[in-house]
Amino acid sequence: MEMKLVSYQKETGSSYRVGVLVDSESLVDVEMISKQYGEKQLPASPIDFYTHATEHIETLQEVLHLATDYKKISLQEVRLGMPLGKAKKVICVGTNYQEHINEMKTKIPDFPVLFAKFDNAIIGPEDDIFYPSITEKLDYEVELTVVIGKTASKVKKEDAFGYIAGFTLANDTSARDLQKRTPQWLQGKSLDHTTPVGPWIVTKDEVSNPHHLNIRSYVNGEVRQSSNTEHLIFDIPFLVHFISEIMTLEPGDIILTGTPHGVGFAMEPAGLLQPNDRVKLEIEGIGVMENQVKKV
Repeated sequence: MEMKLVSYQKETGSSYRVGVLVDSESLVDVEMISKQYGEKQLPASPIDFYTHATEHIETLQEVLHLATDYKKISLQEVRLGMPLGKAKKVICVGTNYQEHINEMKTKIPDFPVLFAKFDNAIIGPEDDIFYPSITEKLDYEVELTVVIGKTASKVKKEDAFGYIAGFTLANDTSARDLQKRTPQWLQGKSLDHTTPVGPWIVTKDEVSNPHHLNIRSYVNGEVRQSSNTEHLIFDIPFLVHFISEIMTLEPGDIILTGTPHGVGFAMEPAGLLQPNDRVKLEIEGIGVMENQVKKV
């Protein structure tokens, strides 16, 4: 059964809870519907839910199949948060689209270029992207993002999709001046409150082919990036295989798979972000996320 899973908050200051969309305008609380129709109660907390992501998603699918009546909550009444509640491992892949490699004047890597982000950088789909005074070159990067569903170690490529819970969007917002001042990119990639993830997680059965999705970003309504995930250099099964050979992936870990060409840093003149800009990301079959840039 196809599902879009969200993290939502009904009142400011209240805990975020797991919800599942039942139509384009409303959701159902996962814990409440599991109490009503399931043999096993599902956790309300996104962190607890994704600790056993694959198992809980399967249980929720069974519950929704049985459900005949449930209380809907309007999306207009809630605030959506980072779908997983809190980031665990955030593994990012650099230079993974040929045309982006060209515009950044670099070379096709022999192996995936990996770097990390941390929870301090991760925000929800309705939060502002912070623009701190430490940088003058803040940039956007739309990325298809993989959500790991169960523990994965030394996974074969042909088995990789069995370890995936679903997909979401992320904006790998980057401080180019900090990123470029040393050989390591981490300092330009992990600024506080800069990387939105969301608006929901689309379960993998809803995405027939994640390697054939249109992917775009917009700044103030202007198309900046427009490509297709078919142009990934290292595809998703290979990334899961490659990363799981290096480290054990756990439920709730996410992999940002890389960004296509069209980033602001490579434009002439540069089209870097400015305070009050609005950045919209769109991936076919996954969804749309829009955030405002805020000077801090």
